[in-house]
Amino acid sequence: MENTITTAQALARALSQAGVKRIFGLPGGGSSLDVIEAASQLGIDFVLTKSENAAVMMAGAMAETTGIPGVAIMTKGPGVANGANGVAYASLDRAPVLVITDGFTPKQLGYITHQVFDQKAMLDPVVKGFSRLEGPDPVAEIDAMLMLAASAPFGPVHIELTGEAAKRVLPDQAVTPKPSDAFAFASEDLAAVQKLLGHAKRPVLIVGLEARQHAQQVRKLAQLLGCPVLPTYKAKGVVSDEDPQVVGVFTGGLQEAECIAQSDLMVLVGLDPVEMILQPWRYGKAVCEISKVEHRVHYVQAEARVTGSLEAILTQLNAALHDHPSGWQPSEWLNIRTQVQEKLAYPPVKFGVAPDKVVQLAAQACAHKKIVPRMTVDAGAHMFSATAFFPSTRPGDVLISNGLASMAFALPAAIACALDDPSQAVMCFTGDGGLMMCMGELCTAVETQAKVVVVVFNDSALSLIDIKQQSRKLPTRGVRWRKHDFAGAMQALGGLGFSVHNEAEYAQALQTALDADGPCLIDVQIDASGYAHQLKAMRG
Repeated sequence: MENTITTAQALARALSQAGVKRIFGLPGGGSSLDVIEAASQLGIDFVLTKSENAAVMMAGAMAETTGIPGVAIMTKGPGVANGANGVAYASLDRAPVLVITDGFTPKQLGYITHQVFDQKAMLDPVVKGFSRLEGPDPVAEIDAMLMLAASAPFGPVHIELTGEAAKRVLPDQAVTPKPSDAFAFASEDLAAVQKLLGHAKRPVLIVGLEARQHAQQVRKLAQLLGCPVLPTYKAKGVVSDEDPQVVGVFTGGLQEAECIAQSDLMVLVGLDPVEMILQPWRYGKAVCEISKVEHRVHYVQAEARVTGSLEAILTQLNAALHDHPSGWQPSEWLNIRTQVQEKLAYPPVKFGVAPDKVVQLAAQACAHKKIVPRMTVDAGAHMFSATAFFPSTRPGDVLISNGLASMAFALPAAIACALDDPSQAVMCFTGDGGLMMCMGELCTAVETQAKVVVVVFNDSALSLIDIKQQSRKLPTRGVRWRKHDFAGAMQALGGLGFSVHNEAEYAQALQTALDADGPCLIDVQIDASGYAHQLKAMRG
């Protein structure tokens, strides 16, 4: 007698074989329940979030950290609509995520209009692929969706699964293939890159998000070139921030301009153009590029470019560079790094705690307790300090929505990281505006006892937009609000909450928070007057 399996069970088994440990989401009454139950039978936990947007962000954050595809599940109609921003994050921040939504059968669409819209068309612009798992071989469709999400450039796929399709009985014959990074590259392209590097005396290494899975080879390349290293936000830790060659962060802005001005070749490794700010390319230097895929819309046309498996390309390139002389002196790296940090330092504050001190004191407290934490950061002005002054030593330890630059990301991402590794705290740096967009997830943190330390930069404003409004000499409208008691809100939800007004209070709150077994929130009063200075130093 032939063994059988339902589509929901086949999907759950494929997820388990891919290494998935958790599914995030808000279920509906259709296929969601079948998938959750089938996954549970295989040891895959379900984390009930408070919004579909947060569910996709949690799934994406876990995927970015672990390299294993994330999974978010939601109901049809409003569930899909609420999750769309999260799906856009997964797309533009290159996170491999399966977005599983409920749907309507053709029969239902013959008489139902309630909650009905074209869900496929809504998510099509921000997903890599779509399937209803209704073809002759749903198992093959599941495997294809997993492989598509995990192929470069990483991104989300959409599975619209009706309750009827989830219960469909199939022959049991599934084996999930593993995605491969073995993309061939042209030897003549590699030779062109090697030629440029061979002539360069003072190259600078720009490291992007595609390089996160290849830290060992990137670190070796940096050593062989003996040059300054500028990671993007999403590539922090590929080369440890404790390495003296790391002199700052690359955004396409002004802060890295001095380093690049002293170089004769920019070497882009795994840089995705989606990581850069909305300004034209400002560097008149020769460029060579090493990337997994060709990015057809780019800020710059490289003089030489090789595309394919980064592991294979870097291995071969490193072997050819074993005796490459460097025109840089280590003292120059230190001078550049010092100048960058001095320019980004926050001016003296009139009250509260300076944003750079908020970050530095958190890093010091973690180091004192011998914690090597993961850090998540929201979009907003506080991001300048968080990315510049919080050291990262491992790839994937800094999570930020950079491609979409979405607010309401840091808290969901921190919860996902804490659930993935409950042994030590995750630092979550968020503005008050971003937190207010996802405050319900504080409940999720409390319910799961996720070990997160949420640090709220409470300045009562959309500070980045406030700065732009002021620069245009416009009246202050629509960018500020009253002070809110986030510490009190956290306490009411069952977590630890602290409201601090100076460095001493903040340092004490950090000690307590890092020792706690569950989530804590530290509400820090911030003087926002220095953000304009930091913005100018970073972006010009």
